[in-house]
Amino acid sequence: MQTGDYTVHIVDDEEPVRKSLAFMLTMNGFAVRIHETASSFLQFAPSIRNGVLITDLRMPDMTGVELIRKLVTGRTNVPAIVITGHGDVPLAVEAMKAGAVDFIEKPFEDTVIIEAIERAAAQFREKTADPDDMDEVRSRLKSLSDRERQVLAAVVAGQPNKSIAYDLDISPRTVEVHRANVMAKMKARSLPQLVRMAIAAGSPLGEADN
Repeated sequence: MQTGDYTVHIVDDEEPVRKSLAFMLTMNGFAVRIHETASSFLQFAPSIRNGVLITDLRMPDMTGVELIRKLVTGRTNVPAIVITGHGDVPLAVEAMKAGAVDFIEKPFEDTVIIEAIERAAAQFREKTADPDDMDEVRSRLKSLSDRERQVLAAVVAGQPNKSIAYDLDISPRTVEVHRANVMAKMKARSLPQLVRMAIAAGSPLGEADN
């Protein structure tokens, strides 16, 4: 789908963020519309035909997670990308479980968010994931060791390394090694991609135990 075939809707309570992101996307050929609040976007959302939403995670009137849940409840088909600070990864994971297609950690490169938009827009023509792709992801999941599956489950739950280390009674450094192994075996280029694959596969990872 060409960039001109859909509109990117930006919801952020900070005007400088809205304007700078809108300018960058416009310069890259995207049709853009900005919204000052989540509430104002919700009122407009039912009229959207082909659109991608970029929403901040923390906003005064409504969180990004709440916004996505309301869109899902209202059956408004607008693929959503959440923008989050580093410390908000657990909330970002919650947003993906609520229905977001991606999350981007600040600060981010222009190419990162453009690629995320293109993935989200692909949902217009690909309503369901390619079964072959999902089979491949599930095959990668099966290649993980028990400990790696425990670490992945904790990561998808949004736990930081220190918490994972405490729960599994291992060192934070060992958690880092397991996370690196998981990323390599799952062929994930980033944490958001890893979370996307785990959620999309729908495969039970099990609870972390000792």
